[in-house]
Amino acid sequence: MLRFAALGVAATLALTACSSGDDDPTDPATNGGGETTAAPEAADITLWLAGGDTNDDLRQYLKDTFAAENPGSTLTIEEVAWGDLVPKLTTALPDEANTPDVVEIGNTQAPTFSTVGAFRDLTPMYDELGGDKLLPSFVEAGDYDGKHYALPYYFGSRYMFFRKDIWTDAGLEVPKTLSEFSEAVKSLKTDKLSGFAMGGQDWRNGISWVFANGGELATVDGTTWTSTLSDPNTIKGLEQWQDVYEGASNLPSTERDVAYWDFLNDDPDAPAAATIMAPGWARWSIGDMTKNDEGDEVRDGMADDTKFDIFALPGVDGGVAPVFAGGSNIAVSAKSQHPELAENLMRIIFSQEYQEMLGGAGLGPGNSDYVSSLGDDKFATTMIETAQASKLTPAAPGWAAIEGAFVYEELFQKIADGGDVTELAKEYDAKLTPMLNGGAAG
Repeated sequence: MLRFAALGVAATLALTACSSGDDDPTDPATNGGGETTAAPEAADITLWLAGGDTNDDLRQYLKDTFAAENPGSTLTIEEVAWGDLVPKLTTALPDEANTPDVVEIGNTQAPTFSTVGAFRDLTPMYDELGGDKLLPSFVEAGDYDGKHYALPYYFGSRYMFFRKDIWTDAGLEVPKTLSEFSEAVKSLKTDKLSGFAMGGQDWRNGISWVFANGGELATVDGTTWTSTLSDPNTIKGLEQWQDVYEGASNLPSTERDVAYWDFLNDDPDAPAAATIMAPGWARWSIGDMTKNDEGDEVRDGMADDTKFDIFALPGVDGGVAPVFAGGSNIAVSAKSQHPELAENLMRIIFSQEYQEMLGGAGLGPGNSDYVSSLGDDKFATTMIETAQASKLTPAAPGWAAIEGAFVYEELFQKIADGGDVTELAKEYDAKLTPMLNGGAAG
């Protein structure tokens, strides 16, 4: 479903954009942005949020603040499951009568919609919403033809969670280079213990090895994208990932989207993994069992720091390796019937108070001025450190289709099964290049 919806995004929305060619790009009621001196007419606007990361307190703040700042107007918030988001947006965004006014969208999905005119141009208010303080890689994901269409909402970054007791008993210290990491986790592997638990299809973690070696998944010349898996640096990173998967993980090559934290928790005396890679929020799924204020049994968030700890994946020559950054962008629909009110909501979302509330909820604020709201413990500082070095997938128009077709899952499974990386890279470059540009697989 995702595959065909994503492949249809460009065609569906491009036709709609062409049908509105008479719009004045300077008219604030069109996709061109602009300013207006008249107060917007009162109305109810709709915000689509993806998944449940934006908690109830954040949602209530948005609704209350919007109503207070826009007398007579109201904000309705609807939650859309991540798996349904692309198909629903493909149908709703071109429909003036049913489009949401403001939408959250995954950072890897933003380019597909931004490049076909689905979102309102936010360039005129870019500086007001944070400008250069906004997370650059997320800004780039929502840019097209020199304009800003989808801006950073929140970020999450991934790092290494490990059983400190197992590492210590083995005489191992936190590694300082990528090769030291590989040697350490391979030395920890047994028939029952993964030194580093990773599924064979887990490309979102695996591409960190590509980035660490200076490789890229794709490059762009003008508006034409080319898959670059055959680049020597990319090959080197993929071969290193293959080596660490084969030498350290007991997980099948068919596995993806695994709840890796369960492997650290399985058995206090004999866990299934010594190390995992996961987003920062995984902390609250790791640790010993305790009861919260409501009396529910929950993990204690790694309270026992003699048993659990974290570190950033190190780079080839030290420092921090670039990792894939998770998170979302946020945009205004080009077909919104209340663009001024939608922009007012964007002003609230990018206000200092709301940005700091995001940080307090464990979500990295899109504006770097407010990352201190995440706190100053090791979890916050490591999250910030890894996010600053993070990278995103290519901002190509066909990226949503690639994800929907599970092309990288297929590639990484073949690499995990011991395939020749150079030959696979050549094969998948031919398949991915047309898809990156919005066409069918090669």
